Amino acid sequence: MGFGEWLRPRLLDYMMRQLDELRAPTVGQASGSVLEIGFGTGLNLARYGPGVKSLVALEPKVASGYAPTEARIAAAPFPVERARLRADASLPFDAGRFDWVVSTWTLCSIPDLARALAELRRVLRPGGRFVFVEHGRAESERTARWQDRLNPLWIRIADGCNMNRPIDRLVEAGGFRLAALDRFRHEGPGILAQMFRGVAERA
Repeated sequence: MGFGEWLRPRLLDYMMRQLDELRAPTVGQASGSVLEIGFGTGLNLARYGPGVKSLVALEPKVASGYAPTEARIAAAPFPVERARLRADASLPFDAGRFDWVVSTWTLCSIPDLARALAELRRVLRPGGRFVFVEHGRAESERTARWQDRLNPLWIRIADGCNMNRPIDRLVEAGGFRLAALDRFRHEGPGILAQMFRGVAERA
């Protein structure tokens, strides 16, 4: 294992723990059969509610052998199936398989987001829900202009993350109806702290 492979999950785990307070109100809504995209190091696992029966965890860069992730999976009260897959690939799941789809700070970095949302819609059952918390484009035009200026550089240094995606509009364009949406600013620099927390249904 190279140094980069060793460092990546540790750095990711440290950075994403700074957002832990926002996890439970989001992923705690899910129940039944759940698909989580952008599983990362498994920080959401302890925040799921008692209604979850099983979880399939998609992550294109699996942090295999990282002890905290393995411990979180072992402690989960439901079976966790990990898959090294991109969300914008053709997912190997039947249509309508999942009751809920969960995304936490993942939609910003999927290269082909339109394709990913189409696949998520396909594998979500009729009446199923897609719950997410993401950062994205600011409501303030001034901040949004700075996001547009800095985004080309940010993509390069932040592993493909985009800071200026209008998450709500993109989710709706992907064939979902927003049943609930909360816009708020979290801690940190304004260009990165514009949050979208929502629940969407298949349109």
